[in-house]
Amino acid sequence: MRRALDWLPPRLRHMLLGWASVGCAYSLGSLWPQRATILPELAVDRWIPFNPAAIWLYASFFLMVPAAYLLAHPERLAWLQRAMQWCALAAGALFLLCPTTLAYPPIAGDGLHAEALRFFLRFDTPHNCLPSLHGALTALSAWALWEGGRRWRSWLALAWALAILFAVIQLRRHLFIDLSAGVALGLLCGLLAARPATALSLSYRRT
Repeated sequence: MRRALDWLPPRLRHMLLGWASVGCAYSLGSLWPQRATILPELAVDRWIPFNPAAIWLYASFFLMVPAAYLLAHPERLAWLQRAMQWCALAAGALFLLCPTTLAYPPIAGDGLHAEALRFFLRFDTPHNCLPSLHGALTALSAWALWEGGRRWRSWLALAWALAILFAVIQLRRHLFIDLSAGVALGLLCGLLAARPATALSLSYRRT
């Protein structure tokens, strides 16, 4: 039984070093509060109406990131850790130098969805909008889970990621402009963190 679980500690270590760095960067915005620039709504934001029921898809992000570390091929773990650390460094600097926020809609009612959203907002920092780390890490997680030899899992991971990104806007935790910036940051950091020996192309096939 012990040997069967030998794979777990290295994965948890990579997850701690990668994901925790993002948490530290996210907290920077609340340490030195400044006047934040309000991001504008675009047409695509107005097309997606605010709905507190999106909280469940939004919260599934906190399952997708661990799933990426637990299920990705071992050769991708160091890359995923480095990519998240690059995201943390870049986003943390922007949060400090150029804090941004948005006009958050009021949460009406006392139903289950609204109460769950209020619970999550206790841990939210409203001045860390651009770039969206929710978007960056979702993109990286989907990338890490993509394997050409496992098409069903790959497409399911992509569909899950797209659903999370949609829910982020639907819940108005981010707008299209900062969510897109986050996804772009994640992909850029993923490319910068990649090395030829790690075989990280999206057409990767397990041997």
